[in-house]
Amino acid sequence: MKRTLILIVAILALVDTADAARTRVVRRGPNGRVRVTVRTGFPIRRTLPNVVVRPAPVVRVAPRVYLAPVAFGAVAVASIANTQVWHESETLEREDGWTDFTRSVDRRGDRLFLQIERGAAEISFAEVVFENGETQVVDFDDRTHGRGTYALLDFKDGRKVDHVRVVAKSVGSETEITLRLTS
Repeated sequence: MKRTLILIVAILALVDTADAARTRVVRRGPNGRVRVTVRTGFPIRRTLPNVVVRPAPVVRVAPRVYLAPVAFGAVAVASIANTQVWHESETLEREDGWTDFTRSVDRRGDRLFLQIERGAAEISFAEVVFENGETQVVDFDDRTHGRGTYALLDFKDGRKVDHVRVVAKSVGSETEITLRLTS
């Protein structure tokens, strides 16, 4: 009896762990999408797409003030020479369309990179929120970018990044976007 009970508890623990590892997509509205939510002062003035929202991690800092937007320069880099202090990935699927996802960073660094793998991605913008609430928006202007590693943002003063938010969609069946912070 004890063995059976232990076995059942172990199986339930594994099921909970597997369930927790899955990314859940928030689908609201008639077609499962919602309008991109931005705060007052958001610097992009075009119509933003309707998106599927991936659950955001707990973020410690909300955007307080927006800095002047930066146009994405699509500068590809061969390798990342600096010490990598953080990285996280998100897999986008074509059927989801435009997707709004956030990655908690909570680390200090001086350069942020965006890596696209397993297909191309159409990206609207990336929003980088620093520990003091200053927010830098990188405008991709809804353009498509192929596989590669791109310089996203340089901040030579070694700032602490709280989180990064990206609005993008997969051009192929599946695309993986990885954000990398270096120092």
